Amino acid sequence: MPKERPLWRGPAFRLCLLSAALFLCLQLGMRRSWCPEEKPRAPAAAAAAGRALPPALGTEQHPGAAAGRRRVTYVRSGRRGSAAPGCCPLRPPGGRRRKTVRWHIELQPWASPTPSLNYEALRFLKYISTSQISCEHVNLNSLRGYSETAKKPWSICLDERFSLIHRIRSKQCRLYSLGLGNDDNQFEISMANSGCEVHRFDPSIKSAHIQEGRHLWYHRLSIDWRDPNPAIAAHKLHSNTKKLGTILNEFGHQKIDVLKADVESAEWKILENLILEDVVEQIGQLVFEVHIHWPGFEVSGNDSAVVRYWYSLLRELELKDFRLFHTYKDLSKPQMFLKKEAFNASSCYTLSWVNTRWK
Repeated sequence: MPKERPLWRGPAFRLCLLSAALFLCLQLGMRRSWCPEEKPRAPAAAAAAGRALPPALGTEQHPGAAAGRRRVTYVRSGRRGSAAPGCCPLRPPGGRRRKTVRWHIELQPWASPTPSLNYEALRFLKYISTSQISCEHVNLNSLRGYSETAKKPWSICLDERFSLIHRIRSKQCRLYSLGLGNDDNQFEISMANSGCEVHRFDPSIKSAHIQEGRHLWYHRLSIDWRDPNPAIAAHKLHSNTKKLGTILNEFGHQKIDVLKADVESAEWKILENLILEDVVEQIGQLVFEVHIHWPGFEVSGNDSAVVRYWYSLLRELELKDFRLFHTYKDLSKPQMFLKKEAFNASSCYTLSWVNTRWK
């Protein structure tokens, strides 16, 4: 009688083993194909793992640094043939996402049951002439290098309860100054001498970027309420015109401690843009010269509607926790209100606000 073969040597057993191995391979392959890819680690995790992060703004890269670090751009200084570290490494447009853009401000109700220039003007003039918050130290006498030769009172709040004076002492403050060929730059020089990083934007200067001293930069740029469209031929003439939010994004600046503006009636539309795009929330104090002898650039409507629009803009600032702490009525300018000698108004006021939420 022939001997029985062991079960493990039979063809059926071998077929079962082969089938099991094939099934196991299929399961592993399907599991790997459906496994999600590993997400990139956050910057904090990358830093913990020892990866090189971009250098701080305004710092110079040394030859022995890691190759992955970003280079800092250079701008030409006031002296010919010398280069100084750039104030701000330019970033490509759209590098930082912003909040959803609003298209219109919320207009305040009329000052009277029916639209009236008299009521609108009285409400507006009372608003810009009344301080909303007290500030004991509103001059620069305590700052090193201050001179009384300044032609206008550009007042900033240096009370201890707000952060500006502390940032000045620690040399960490930043000032943006918007102007149009004005030679009254004593305020900017004083702030630079106090250690603040000062950027003056003026389309009338000859060079694209000029550095004077350690802390003062001049840029041949005009701040507007819109960016030029290169596809439109007429806009190519304004290639040096940009919105403030675009400048902040390109320079890599997240905050401005003080924004000073003397832009000859463009202030209303610029202020509207800052509010609609929430750029104003990145600013600690505003010092604006406002002009009310005419509506301003691209401000339309009859006189009562124009004044209502001005008032609504300033109320939007209040909703953003800005408080008016200083107002100056310039009696050296024509006493005009929308091309009329009325309401005992000057054509020019300098207004200063502090962001009470600023840290």
